Amino acid sequence: MQFSHQSVLLAETVDALNIRPDGIYLDGTLGGAGHSLQICRSLTTGRLIGVDRDMVALEAAKSRLRRHAKKVTLVHDNFENVGAILTALGLDRIDGMLFDLGVSSPQLDDPARGFSYMADAPLDMRMDRSEGLTAYEVVNNWPRDELKKILFEYGEERYAPQIAAAIDRVRTDRPIETTLELVEIIRSAMPPQALREKQHPAKRSFQAIRIAVNDELGAVQRGMEAAIDHLKPGGRLAVITFHSLEDRIVKNVFQDAAKGCICPPSFPVCVCGRSPKIRVVTRKPIIATVEEVQENPRSRSAKLRVAERL
Repeated sequence: MQFSHQSVLLAETVDALNIRPDGIYLDGTLGGAGHSLQICRSLTTGRLIGVDRDMVALEAAKSRLRRHAKKVTLVHDNFENVGAILTALGLDRIDGMLFDLGVSSPQLDDPARGFSYMADAPLDMRMDRSEGLTAYEVVNNWPRDELKKILFEYGEERYAPQIAAAIDRVRTDRPIETTLELVEIIRSAMPPQALREKQHPAKRSFQAIRIAVNDELGAVQRGMEAAIDHLKPGGRLAVITFHSLEDRIVKNVFQDAAKGCICPPSFPVCVCGRSPKIRVVTRKPIIATVEEVQENPRSRSAKLRVAERL
């Protein structure tokens, strides 16, 4: 399918990066390249590095950014490897980085990718189709206790024990192969009052399995820490999250990197030698305007946090 994507918090994010026309910037989650296109329009002699795990996204971005091709370097990789990506390009520190986390709209909307609980497809959910682990493997082969854990921790699903037990019962007889098979198993495990809720009963479970397949939370932690270490002084890091688990990690990484001395108060002098790496620009996250939410409902849960390297 055509890879098109409506970028959230577009103006706010690009403004937060304080683009220098001759600067070097990295978009670690290129997606539909909406943010990257705006960055490129602000560059003269500068450069944009676009990174994505999804080859479909990279091909679409190449087309969308074709007028700025001389300014753009595209890389097929996971944003958590930002340090190695920059080293391979002969770079150490750059002027700014952007990470728009979570699954993109085209990935959700393409039934064949297996992300959606609204259409039938093989259980896949890989952002990078060259990776080995799929949702099929998680659902059919991970231990019941591990399933329960990820449903509860990654999906914040209160019926995690019941859903994990239902999955375990079915898979002992036959493999669970498609998304709608899994949806029906989830439905069967939930009490009637839960099925009457506005939110789709499988939403939290699908989120949890997707996060596990792609190690999304681990990538966020590692990627944010590496990004801070590879910013020039004055360089900005802008991160958009879409659920509380991601946002908590970003907030904590920023708070930790903004700390100075961590010696106990009883020490007469500092022995840790630690100094702050960043200044947190956004004490509270920036959220979408009412107008943007009306135009793009997926922006409702978006939060933008920004930090500046000291």
